[in-house]
Amino acid sequence: MNFLERLFLPPQASTHAKVVDDVFIFVTWVNIIFFVIVAAAAIFFVIKYKRRGPNDRTPHVTHNLTLELVWSIIPLFIVMIIFFWGFQTYMVARIAPNDSFEVQATAKKWLWAFEYPDGTRSINELHVPFGRPVRVVLSSEDVLHAFFLKDFRVKSDVLPNRYTEVWFEATKPGEYVLQCAEYCGKDHSRMLGKVFVDNKADYDRFIAEGPADWKTMPPAELGKMTYEQAGCVSCHSLDGSKGQGPSWKGIYGSTHQFVDGTSQVVDENYIRQSIENPQGKIVKGYEGIMPTYQGLLREKQINGVIAYIKSLK
Repeated sequence: MNFLERLFLPPQASTHAKVVDDVFIFVTWVNIIFFVIVAAAAIFFVIKYKRRGPNDRTPHVTHNLTLELVWSIIPLFIVMIIFFWGFQTYMVARIAPNDSFEVQATAKKWLWAFEYPDGTRSINELHVPFGRPVRVVLSSEDVLHAFFLKDFRVKSDVLPNRYTEVWFEATKPGEYVLQCAEYCGKDHSRMLGKVFVDNKADYDRFIAEGPADWKTMPPAELGKMTYEQAGCVSCHSLDGSKGQGPSWKGIYGSTHQFVDGTSQVVDENYIRQSIENPQGKIVKGYEGIMPTYQGLLREKQINGVIAYIKSLK
């Protein structure tokens, strides 16, 4: 990376990143050069044609054909270079290779849900195999979001009732930050995810078992992590205060009254049912706005959430 790239841009982690950066740096240098030319000319003319006496008069110059051709043709030539270069870069960025690994991504307040070709699902963690182009098909369940991977130079609006897509091919395995780049509500800044570019063995292990650190993580700790990453934190407080959903503090063992007049003790079965079918029993005083997490959470995550709720005395 040259000086400007190191100064202004994040690391390049995809095959497309350098091409995008090259266009950006070229446009930046064009702006710098023309700024210097225009500023220098302005300073020169201010000094040269400063009025020095009451009888000073600026010579009456109607035009200069050579100058007019120069400042018309050269900028036109530069603009055409930027247009065709940028258009070619855009087309490459929009059309994924035919052999791309495809993932479905759904945005909702305030999390990312991913579905893989074999039906496996994950929340706020996208795992992809290294060495293959990856096509991400995007949709939203509620409002406008934006899928932004700065290290890959990938960004696209995520719209309700419409599909958009991005693609990338990582140049090295590793962990990268996924951001929502469109303001989508009060927890917009918390809508963060991670993209893991895995070698084949690590990817196969993830599909089979989930992240490696789950094996040694206590159930309640995994439940807390799921609470933060799966968007539960947006609606369920831990201090007893009322949110968009019931607080989790001291909820285990209590009795919930439902809008249909029935009631039930909060136990393991009730918590699982609320996670997988939240519209089945809506607690009195709350709206039925919680989406289903059936298929989004692994068995270990659900057990972790139950253990975490139990620990909140």
